Amino acid sequence: MQLRYSFRLDPTVSQRKCAARVFGCKRAVWNAGLALIRPVKESNKALGNPCKRLAEGPWNRVPKNPDLSKILITEAKRSGARPWLADAPVGVLQQSLRDLDKAWAEHEKSKAGTRPGPKIEEPSFKSKHGRQSARFTRSDRFKITDGRLYLPKIGDLKVTWTRTLPSDPTSVTLIKDPAGRYWASFVIETDPAAEVLPELDTDIGIDLGLKHFAVLDGGRRIDHPKWLRRAEKKLKKAQRALSRKVKGSNNRNKARIKVARQHAHVANARRDWQHKLSVRLIGENQAVYVETLGIRAMAKTRMAKSVHDSGWAQFVSMLEYKAARAGRIVIKVDRDFPSTQLCSDCRHRTGPRGLPGLSVRQWTCSNCNITHDRDINSGRNLKTEGRRIRAAMKEHHIPGDVPAPTG
Repeated sequence: MQLRYSFRLDPTVSQRKCAARVFGCKRAVWNAGLALIRPVKESNKALGNPCKRLAEGPWNRVPKNPDLSKILITEAKRSGARPWLADAPVGVLQQSLRDLDKAWAEHEKSKAGTRPGPKIEEPSFKSKHGRQSARFTRSDRFKITDGRLYLPKIGDLKVTWTRTLPSDPTSVTLIKDPAGRYWASFVIETDPAAEVLPELDTDIGIDLGLKHFAVLDGGRRIDHPKWLRRAEKKLKKAQRALSRKVKGSNNRNKARIKVARQHAHVANARRDWQHKLSVRLIGENQAVYVETLGIRAMAKTRMAKSVHDSGWAQFVSMLEYKAARAGRIVIKVDRDFPSTQLCSDCRHRTGPRGLPGLSVRQWTCSNCNITHDRDINSGRNLKTEGRRIRAAMKEHHIPGDVPAPTG
């Protein structure tokens, strides 16, 4: 199983300049490769035949990585067209082309319908504004010595180690976020069997919502911290100051960093809280059942800000990968399942359209006359449906209690 471990870096002024050169070289190679590939892709699309193209030029096919590497890296440095590419390790530049090739491949799979998940757009040109990154592989000979991270062309970087790496990293990505902070993200190969927890006989159904972040089937309610709502006052002040600054000025850049730091503070608080909650739920239960939510559709309504502030997708993703590491299981019930319309006691359905609206928090079953709390009843129904799915998986010998490791 591959895991990521991220640590904060504290580069010196000269190291920041070297890192900026590496980011620039990597960005230039990506954009140059995309500029060569895109016309060929567009002409093939216009002809409807991948063996022909409309545009005149040296390429009658999509150039492969060896060709791109030879033209955009080796010959560009030798001919003097881009001698400054020597400021970045060759491995970083080649990795940029490999990432570009993978991005195109994922886009083609998504367009053909062979890739699960949402549609992936075609690669776009990278900008020097916003998040910057550069990946160093073992071929670049990065190393950790005396508590410092050595990266070629940059030097020995001071790292704030918050935990010990379980094994030697296979790669490290140098990241500069929009708030101006530097991070080292290590990819570690771990043994999934080493972290499996003892098996339990408990399971839980979770109903995610806006009023309460989560309502458990037992009746426990987990309040919504509302990270963005609480930070709105500071964000408005920072964004108002940013809007007054002259575009392109140093003061505007400083104001932009202040806004980015406010957003980073909100994101960090949300992520930390969700990590703690997901660890507790996975540690206390052998199986967790949640509902698949239509977040994209909900984000287009008047509740968009609250939906984005909730971070449901990130939370469910945390549950899934923590379950994979701990030998537990997370089952996502289909969104079409009428969890709020069914009576959790007699299984009677209230009707084809369900409850009148979100304002109805309690309702009485017309069949058994039992009054239900909307969210608690939904959590119980999700638990029942999740158990049914889990039993079907065991019957058909589908691995569920020990999910396949994910990267």
